[in-house]
Amino acid sequence: MISIEDNSILERFVQDEMEDPTPRKHIDGYTIYASRIFRQPKTFGDAVISDLGEAEDGKLQRHHNAQPNWYRSPEVMLKADWSYPADIWNVGAMIWDLFEGKGMFFGDDPEFKVYSTRAHLAEIIGMLGPPPLDLLKRGRRVDEFFDEKGISTPSTVLKVAYPKFDVGNFIAEVAVPDNSLEGSEERLEGDNKKAFLEFMRSMLQWRPEDRKTAKDLLQDPWLNS
Repeated sequence: MISIEDNSILERFVQDEMEDPTPRKHIDGYTIYASRIFRQPKTFGDAVISDLGEAEDGKLQRHHNAQPNWYRSPEVMLKADWSYPADIWNVGAMIWDLFEGKGMFFGDDPEFKVYSTRAHLAEIIGMLGPPPLDLLKRGRRVDEFFDEKGISTPSTVLKVAYPKFDVGNFIAEVAVPDNSLEGSEERLEGDNKKAFLEFMRSMLQWRPEDRKTAKDLLQDPWLNS
């Protein structure tokens, strides 16, 4: 969890509620309110360890929703089975937030003006290239975002080091932004930047099995330089 440093999101939250109250209903003497999403803060506060009661047994395969929206891993979004590697994606996205001082993914849907999985996936495609077709075959929500056949594409489109790859063809009605890790990283230069981006890529991989383990990450050259 990130502590709130930008109090304007609280003020806007109250203002939004006054102007457009959330839906509610009364059941057995209790008032049940729909959730309202906080807007994107201008700055991030300190990281706080929380939600320990939400821990899952990593030895079991899960496919239900998990993780905060911005940090959600691809396999969770696609409802494929997930385990420990989902946390590695989570850590990678959070490290970027803390180090760069800005988020990597937001999932702001241009049509609905709230977070959506299709917008989040579009951002990941813009940053990393399309997902491998074999990953998509594992997901239970894939048909909402990708067609069945996929496409065969060179590594220049994939933004990864594979010579050729069968990947998913994104069909959701939301634009894929033209982003890259290199263009988004603004704090480092030269070899230091290159090493940091390699560190990030070791966590931000479409396939869970392609991500480094926590033990491997501790030996990463960038962390130990």
